[in-house]
Amino acid sequence: MQANFLTNVILPLALAIIMLGMGLSLQPEDFRRVTKYPKAVSVGLVSQLIVLPIIGFCIAKAVPMQPVIAVGLIVVALCPGGVSSNMVTYLARGDVALSVTLTVFSSMITIFTIPIFTNLALQHFLGEGTAFSLPIGSTMLQIFLITIIPIGLGMYIRYRFTDTALRLEKVTSRLAIGFLAIIILALLIREWNRLPEFIVQVGVGVVMLNMLSILAGFFLSKLFRLKIPQQICIAIEVGFQNGVLAIAVTAGLLNNPDMAVPGAIYGLFMNFTAFAIILYGRQLYAARHWKK
Repeated sequence: MQANFLTNVILPLALAIIMLGMGLSLQPEDFRRVTKYPKAVSVGLVSQLIVLPIIGFCIAKAVPMQPVIAVGLIVVALCPGGVSSNMVTYLARGDVALSVTLTVFSSMITIFTIPIFTNLALQHFLGEGTAFSLPIGSTMLQIFLITIIPIGLGMYIRYRFTDTALRLEKVTSRLAIGFLAIIILALLIREWNRLPEFIVQVGVGVVMLNMLSILAGFFLSKLFRLKIPQQICIAIEVGFQNGVLAIAVTAGLLNNPDMAVPGAIYGLFMNFTAFAIILYGRQLYAARHWKK
């Protein structure tokens, strides 16, 4: 598969389909929830948009890794929660409504934060004279076109054609999983010869980022005395990022497949922690109901 076809066609199409699927599941109530549960939404967004990038930067500085890998890891940390976080939250008996709300609002906010902080990361790790940079305005526009526009289209279809939207939601979920698998597989095949030199630094960085971000979400939500389903939700939202968007930014907009390796590995590793947190959430749910 040619790199240009992957980055210029498959990646944006996959991301747009994923975001369309999210829009098909949204209703106006999801946006009004900010005023109903301001503390939970605030803790979730601060954890995801501020605490998570700080964790990513600290890991990139602490773990010996090539500069391009460090930037790729930070881009993962800058991305919003993925649509998979909503499904994992549901299976783990977390607050699904809060999960959807956090995913939508973080997706809108990161349109502005991703280009700005990615450029800062590029300058910090690759130097002021680096050939890689993201033009702020056009990058915001491109992220807007492949994320927010499909979400809006999905919401419109849900509003006007509810039954059709419910059927399409299932189809888009399957397509999204298929596209994600193709993207990760193609990227790993392309970088196969260089994977041995990346695998240790990428593996350590990805595991630390995923585990520490989940723990940070749990700790902060517990610190602010949120309900257990909200704690589970925030831990998942902070720990499960939109890997497709991370790959789109690094391999697509920055045209650097090496930077995309952390996003691909992260997308694979999340499946293992998803299984663990689903088991943990279900145990908490069973314990709460047993006590009742």
